[in-house]
Amino acid sequence: MSQTTASQHFQGLRTVIYAAPDLEKAKAWYSSILGIAPYFDQPFYVGFNVGGYELGLDPDLAGTSSGGAIVYWGVADAGSALERLLSLGATARTSVQEVGEGIRVATVLDPFGNIFGVIENPHFNLAS
Repeated sequence: MSQTTASQHFQGLRTVIYAAPDLEKAKAWYSSILGIAPYFDQPFYVGFNVGGYELGLDPDLAGTSSGGAIVYWGVADAGSALERLLSLGATARTSVQEVGEGIRVATVLDPFGNIFGVIENPHFNLAS
């Protein structure tokens, strides 16, 4: 399948939704680490626009468990991002790892048990 054909069906990644049983606490924590307020704030869902992508917080994800997928958020410096996340209450999961060609990744658990990844990728260009 050519990239043209595939892009007719999928426009790219848009949203990740994390479980947030204590929505107010999760909203405050994510506002703190992201440095922005949510653009959508309702008792059933909170949404943040992070560089054109959505981070959603859902208080009603009963029965879901983290660990099935890891979402990586782009950062300029994985080491600095990891240190900041840990200083704001995240729990270390994996340290910064070089995965090839200058790409560095790390993961933490947010205070609600969700896996939160950061990726420093000098090759990624949003315009591509």
